[in-house]
Amino acid sequence: IRQRDQSFSEQSGPAALECEDRHTIEEQCIMERAKGNDKPLALILLRGLPGAGKSTLASLLAAREDAVLSIDDYFTDPRTGKYLFDHTKNHLAYKHCEEGVHKAMEEGKQRIFCHNVFSLDWEMEPYFTLAKKFGYQVHVVTVENYHGKKNVHEIPDEQVGKMREKYKMKL
Repeated sequence: IRQRDQSFSEQSGPAALECEDRHTIEEQCIMERAKGNDKPLALILLRGLPGAGKSTLASLLAAREDAVLSIDDYFTDPRTGKYLFDHTKNHLAYKHCEEGVHKAMEEGKQRIFCHNVFSLDWEMEPYFTLAKKFGYQVHVVTVENYHGKKNVHEIPDEQVGKMREKYKMKL
């Protein structure tokens, strides 16, 4: 039995013990990536107000093998593609997106695109934590609406205005 290196899992603490021939999922991911893969793992968080073009940009930048996730996925019917937003389930949508990013990291996806409004810094914190846990570089990209189009989810201008007022950027 050996003491687990803190750099692999801070949540378990320095006193966590495990057998030498067993590894946590995070350790396995890190070891696999070290074998001949020189490209860094990247989590790209695309943030911006509704209608800015986050989904469009994610689809333009992502390769077929990349993971692309959003809270919108939770509200989109996979059969019809119809978007059915229900604000009472917003917390479930955020959790669903976070779990999708976690799964993509466990699978060792090279690049993960996550596009959400992220108007406040704390909304990105779970993703920063996951990135640290799995060894991903985080890139936060703010998408602005220079094209002047409306959001496709029919969010009222008044609601978008409220989001704009609370939107915080770290420059």
